[in-house]
Amino acid sequence: MRFLIFILILISTSVFAQEDIFANDYFENGEYEKALFEYKKLYAQSPSNINYINKIIGSYQQLEQYHNAEVFLVELIERINFPAFYVELGYNYQLKKDMTNANDYYSKALSSLDLNPNNVFSVSRSFQNHSLLNEALAAYKKAMVLKPDFNFKLQMAQIYGEQGDVEKMFISYIDFAEQNEVALSNIKRAISDFISEDETNQNNIIFKKILLRKMQQEPKIIWNNMLSWLFIQQKDFDKAFIQEKAIFNRNPESLERIVELSNIVINENENELAKEILTYLINTAQDIDTLLNSHYSLLQIDTKESLSKDYNKINETYLALFNTYGTFSQTLDLQIAYAHFLAFYYNQTKQATDFLEKALKLPLNDLQKALVKMELGDIYVLREEFNTALIYYTQIQRSLKNSTISQEARFKVAKTSYYKGDFTWAESQLKILKASTSQLIANDALDLKLLISDNKYEDSLHLALKLYAKADLMAFQNKNKEAISVLDSIITIHKTESIVPQALLQQAKLFEKRQEFEKAEINYSNILINYKDGILVDDATYYLANLYLNHLAQPDKAKALYETMVLNYADSIYFVEARKRYRRLRGDAIN
Repeated sequence: MRFLIFILILISTSVFAQEDIFANDYFENGEYEKALFEYKKLYAQSPSNINYINKIIGSYQQLEQYHNAEVFLVELIERINFPAFYVELGYNYQLKKDMTNANDYYSKALSSLDLNPNNVFSVSRSFQNHSLLNEALAAYKKAMVLKPDFNFKLQMAQIYGEQGDVEKMFISYIDFAEQNEVALSNIKRAISDFISEDETNQNNIIFKKILLRKMQQEPKIIWNNMLSWLFIQQKDFDKAFIQEKAIFNRNPESLERIVELSNIVINENENELAKEILTYLINTAQDIDTLLNSHYSLLQIDTKESLSKDYNKINETYLALFNTYGTFSQTLDLQIAYAHFLAFYYNQTKQATDFLEKALKLPLNDLQKALVKMELGDIYVLREEFNTALIYYTQIQRSLKNSTISQEARFKVAKTSYYKGDFTWAESQLKILKASTSQLIANDALDLKLLISDNKYEDSLHLALKLYAKADLMAFQNKNKEAISVLDSIITIHKTESIVPQALLQQAKLFEKRQEFEKAEINYSNILINYKDGILVDDATYYLANLYLNHLAQPDKAKALYETMVLNYADSIYFVEARKRYRRLRGDAIN
């Protein structure tokens, strides 16, 4: 018997749920008479269900049966004490263009807050559902006066934003953040929809003025925090640094925020400011990790900027650091960086490998050993001792199977085989890596596989492909001038082959490294004009746009090319970034 009752309940529940789905489908599809019929049946079974009530009211109103909606609402108000129904009845009068009665019921809804401020939740929601934003604001303001514990600044900010009152919106967001600092990241995300990278943008100016006024009235770290964030959006990193130092001086517990700023500035290639921030970290930090990481980053910048005559000074700096901090596991990143410097810049490959072999004797975990072996493999590739390099890469694959570093090692096995001219083995490894969990490795693997597969059949001797691989290796060896020369021979001798646009693209990137920007422009333009049906058009378009924006001071040309990316290359891996840069150049808000 119990089982039978249970089955009947299940059947009844299932039928009820199905009727609910049918009713909702009718309503969503605009079949309001059918929806009204179904919702009335559901309402009869569940007369307190607010969803059914709202759908019945909505159906009446869509059918312009305002009198029936009014009768239904009056009965509800007599039966249920739910002040939001005053809003619904007022809106029904508004639809009838009877604003006298509409405003009367809106006033009754607001007056209900005097008896119970908690009514604000349902009343304000009903106002907002009908885009009665001024009334919703009035409800929130009144409730906060009646019950000071309430804070509806967030909701009010969103309404002000809908109304286009940016200043009041900013003030409400900021007031909310002041009392709820845990929500600060969400507040910044909301505000970012209304500001741009342009510091002269009116919204940016308004936001900055509000924060400065707050800071004058009552200095708090949160105002420095938000000013720093604004300056970062505007790429005014030096001003952000001033704010971050002020934050640290008032609360010197952690340098994490300044470390984060240094990483942003490094990624933006603002090297002079990056060096200033890193020097500040070195002079201020007490913990060894921050000190070592700052020294590491500073040396990377110095190495990238230095000419060969400055390498002695960099070498001395590394040695001085090891003399101060020692060569143990905690300084491993610095040791690997030093070995890379010795091999790739200081032309001391034997000294570099000997140094790393000593590092391998330290008490390292498997990942640390893999990092050392990866650098050893790279140095042996630099020396063109490919078989030794393959041994190190293979050891990483075996010791840390299925890890990201293992996949990176597999890619380097493929790249080394490609340098050797063993294109078949390289291609077999790249096929596996197309499914890599690392999107960057997967993309690189796919690009190299396409390069090989698209060109290995055109010439049975693989002459052009071997030349291209040689140029690739030279670029890896920092022999950029020589690599450019080899790529020239491909472009000149093999000018009818499909590898030419690839050679033009690679050569353009090398021109950029050598700061020969006009030559890079010629190459990118060559691809767009003469190989416009090829697979590299989106690459050339994106790189040329960046060149115009960052190096040739031609933002209008950059904007036009980014727009081309947005309109024509939605499937490109550069699409998202191109769209962001296009919108910034157009003056849109940052999203």
